[in-house]
Amino acid sequence: MTRDIDEEAGALACAAITRQHARTFYLASRFLSADKRRAAFAVYAFCRVADDLVDASPPGGVTQIAGALDRHRQHLCRALTGQAEDPVFRELRWAVDRFAIPHAPFHELMAALTADLAPVDFERWSDLASYCEGVASTVGVMCAHIFGVPGDAITRDLALGDAQTLGVAMQLTNILRDVGDDAARGRCYFPSEDLDAFGVAREEILQRSIAVSDPRWRELMVFEIRRARTLFAAAWPGLFLLDADARTCAILCATGYESILGEIERRKYDSLHGRARVRARRKVQLAWQAWRLGRSATAGVSPLRRNGERDVVALEIGA
Repeated sequence: MTRDIDEEAGALACAAITRQHARTFYLASRFLSADKRRAAFAVYAFCRVADDLVDASPPGGVTQIAGALDRHRQHLCRALTGQAEDPVFRELRWAVDRFAIPHAPFHELMAALTADLAPVDFERWSDLASYCEGVASTVGVMCAHIFGVPGDAITRDLALGDAQTLGVAMQLTNILRDVGDDAARGRCYFPSEDLDAFGVAREEILQRSIAVSDPRWRELMVFEIRRARTLFAAAWPGLFLLDADARTCAILCATGYESILGEIERRKYDSLHGRARVRARRKVQLAWQAWRLGRSATAGVSPLRRNGERDVVALEIGA
């Protein structure tokens, strides 16, 4: 009886964290089966708490944040060995066992978040992509295991690869949306090679002194948004390799995030002085669209146009 109460407490806590911080994902999760939804909330709650620790600004600064992250890692290690003490971590352990989620992505995520405490200075796109893989592709892999991939090992590898690409696309979108917030914390995630290509100085972003009407800023943002959309398109086929009961959720998560890019464009690329947000009406449209696509898809085949050996998204989600 006590165990049932503990499990319910953990499930409710994870659902509350998801509902508070990830409204689109919380909406999308309604299309999942009960067990998959519960597991997705557990994974999200674990990742969200870790991410919030990195973004915190305690009196002790980086040292205190590093200590908090280390304690979070210790809780994770105990959970993965069946010794969880906290209801949220017991819930995470249940999710890992229920859907055979590998342990490696959790440790990779924690390592990437710890590295994020150091000053941000990416030289090349490959450096930024590696960071995105660490903090977001890992989560994509966790979710892919929860969502399920029917078929052989080749199909599963394709789906996991696309989940990793989708993670990079979503994290890059986060970066483009949160330029101003990150600058306030002394962070600028744009690679130096991109800044140099458009003549933008890193300090102009950190000090938010560059005007959003400046052609250099506009061209930089256009370039990065195009890169993000290319990544979303590359990841799109993997959504249709998932179990039928998870496709709608995955499609809505992907299209919901990609639509943020369109909102940045509507703000005339001003992510220095505020965050782009997807409007409620647009979220409803995306949910309806995701439901239709999820239902109409045959396993492994996107209902959108084909181009070459694999599907390519042909829908202007951000329009």
